[in-house]
Amino acid sequence: MTSEQSLEQIDRRSRADTFALLGIAVVVALTHLLTNGRYGFHRDELQVLSDARHLDWGFVPYPPLTPFVERIGFSIFGLSMVGLRMFSVIAQALAVIFTGLIARELGGGRLAQLAAALAIALSPLPLFEGTEFQYSTFDYLWWVLIAYFMIRLLKTENPRWWLAIGATIGVGFQTKYTMGFYLCGILGGVLLTRARRYLLSPWFWGGMALGLLICLPNVLWQVKHGFISLHFLQHIHKRDVGEGRADGFLSQQFWICTNLFSAPLWIAGLLSYLRDRRYRMLAWMYLIPLTLFLLGNGRGYYLAGAYPMLMAMGGVGGERWVASLSKLPRQAVEVVFFTLLVGSGLYISAVVIPWAPSGALMNFALKNNGDLREEIGWDDLVKTVAGIRDSLPAEQRDNVGVMVRNYGEQGAIEILGPAYRLPPPISGTNSAWLRGYPVPPPSTLIVLGTSRDDVERMYTSCRLAGRNRNALGVHNEESDDHPDIFVCGPPRLPWPEFWKEYQGFG
Repeated sequence: MTSEQSLEQIDRRSRADTFALLGIAVVVALTHLLTNGRYGFHRDELQVLSDARHLDWGFVPYPPLTPFVERIGFSIFGLSMVGLRMFSVIAQALAVIFTGLIARELGGGRLAQLAAALAIALSPLPLFEGTEFQYSTFDYLWWVLIAYFMIRLLKTENPRWWLAIGATIGVGFQTKYTMGFYLCGILGGVLLTRARRYLLSPWFWGGMALGLLICLPNVLWQVKHGFISLHFLQHIHKRDVGEGRADGFLSQQFWICTNLFSAPLWIAGLLSYLRDRRYRMLAWMYLIPLTLFLLGNGRGYYLAGAYPMLMAMGGVGGERWVASLSKLPRQAVEVVFFTLLVGSGLYISAVVIPWAPSGALMNFALKNNGDLREEIGWDDLVKTVAGIRDSLPAEQRDNVGVMVRNYGEQGAIEILGPAYRLPPPISGTNSAWLRGYPVPPPSTLIVLGTSRDDVERMYTSCRLAGRNRNALGVHNEESDDHPDIFVCGPPRLPWPEFWKEYQGFG
């Protein structure tokens, strides 16, 4: 065989491997596209949609990229759950593809690439990220891309890859602030490995400068607003720790961030990186964020984006190991591994994905998935508020406002309310507080999300006007924690003083 024929054969094999990866990604994408129109928007999605209508260089709970992306989605698809979740589906499909490509860059053949890609496609968090649009969805993709660019850098020793790395870090900071932990891993990896030679390269500093330039507008926004997001994150972190949401960090690496039966793959990948002088830096890109999240009581899913690079290296090592076995043991190992991986993935999908609009599958998903429960009932809430508004005397209907106490209610009234001719919500939660209240303020208020004791303390002339229930009878935060809806007069304090006390984080 001539060298020309050999190259042609390698090229054909590479194209076939790429089509196989694309096949997995297409199946993932189609699954989400066929099921993402069920139930309703999640409370977090409603907040993002609300912020998308008030674009800025920053928001209290997160950087500006996700609302910006959803503003584009809203202009293209309107109020379509399938359409608005399209960018999340694309992001997760790309994460699957690039996981396989990382394995290829590390020398893996088709088995390694497919094992790594399937392990990510069938893991709980990546499956979930394709069901909703959240900043964590895009953050996951940036972590995968940075790992891919880093491997290209270390493999080719071309320092220009630092520009791609730096740019993606900058976009990552415009998506989710936990990118800072990954940056610590990258810088630590540079210092602790022979990659430290790049500290003398202008491409390294150019990449870091590019990343800073990309996220600079958000930094300036934070300065202007007194680093309000830092106060928000401190509040949320204290709440999460107090409520036990940060418990079980290590165990969640096995059953939330990854498919349980893929553990041998990513553990082998970590060990392989540690033993490999060229790629050892990627081990530190995992171990340093892991240590920081452990010490800081981070949530279990924060580290999820680091696992694709581990799966890829584990797939390469696993492929070499099974190749050393005789035919029968090799086939047995492959069958057992893929059967357990796929079987576990199918079970996970029944929990994470809204496969059915009713029946046993729906009941199973709602019973085991709190995020799906938070998608239920927002239309019912808006209809109830509209009914209360319509029941008011004409003079009150003409000057009524809707006071909300959490971002889910805020987004529901702002995004779904126009169909019922409801006024924009008045909210003191997160970024909505910065937008203020109407001038002149309304004289009659429909108050949501506030207990009877609090409405009596905060407002005048309050009466119970209705209760929030959803048609499916699903128990979630909105139906259980604050179901009462009141009609009240103005606040007891003058509006400027009231507004100072109304600010809240959630």
